[in-house]
Amino acid sequence: MNEKVKAIISHFWWIGWIIALVVNMNEKEEYASFYIRQTLGLWIASVALGIVGWIPLLGWLVAIIGGIVLFVFWLMSLIWSISGEKKEVPWIGHYFQEWFRTL
Repeated sequence: MNEKVKAIISHFWWIGWIIALVVNMNEKEEYASFYIRQTLGLWIASVALGIVGWIPLLGWLVAIIGGIVLFVFWLMSLIWSISGEKKEVPWIGHYFQEWFRTL
């Protein structure tokens, strides 16, 4: 499996992310690792928004708007991984690269 396929697969739910991570562990490729870190950060952010969504009114608003933003970021990341571009998602992508650099 080449690095581009691993990067694309990592975007598809936890199962795809785990498959990409395990396959990339055998032969670590930077392009795949980059998108594995990006998608992990997006998944964690979406879980955090889900937790915030339990707070009535303000939490619901934050969760809805944040969910839309995260979906757009996920879509941007998927498109970039398909096109072969290595770009971080806006505002938060550089943190994901720093926090999860061991992946």
